[in-house]
Amino acid sequence: MELVNPKVQQYAEQFSSPEDDLLREINDWTVNHHPEQQMLSGHLQGKVMEAISWMIRPQRILEIGTFTGYSALCLAKGLTANGQLHTIELREADALRAKTYFDRSSFASQIILHTGNALNIIPTLGETWDLVFIDADKPAYIEYFNLIMPMVRQNGFILADNIFFHGEALEDKPKGKSAKGIRAFNEFIKGRNDIEKVILTLRDGLYLVRKL
Repeated sequence: MELVNPKVQQYAEQFSSPEDDLLREINDWTVNHHPEQQMLSGHLQGKVMEAISWMIRPQRILEIGTFTGYSALCLAKGLTANGQLHTIELREADALRAKTYFDRSSFASQIILHTGNALNIIPTLGETWDLVFIDADKPAYIEYFNLIMPMVRQNGFILADNIFFHGEALEDKPKGKSAKGIRAFNEFIKGRNDIEKVILTLRDGLYLVRKL
């Protein structure tokens, strides 16, 4: 399913601020060498997340799902001077690739990369989060949300990516486990009354959630 008209996408990117050189390098490497290049946040969504981070000016950011590091570097741009971003990646190869980019960035001392299962790592961090980005295995989204929600400050934000899941989650009865997981997560978020939420029809869908 074509979720965004390619001409609209191209136009939006053309009239948005450009990627910096390091982000462009990550984009180019991922698109040309990674078998799951479609997981990359990319230019337009990256700029939106950067803008959200600047608006919030977070001291603590949690990212669940590092991939090749693009989204973490976008989010890190809004950190306060003493802020930190913790990012968790299950796959060692992706974590190692992301670290090479983090180490070359101006946020090398502020980004803390963890490799392993996020459900095991998050309880050990002992932080209160201003901004959380969920972009990992889709069937676990509800579990991630329930785990981090008590750790998010009042009026803190949670972003959840791929909430359309290539259009499959729009079906009443999606078939794949990831699409089913996203559909269940969307229904779960819709039914909560302790948050404000809005869906951004950006790329593969982005849920923007504020804790009341």
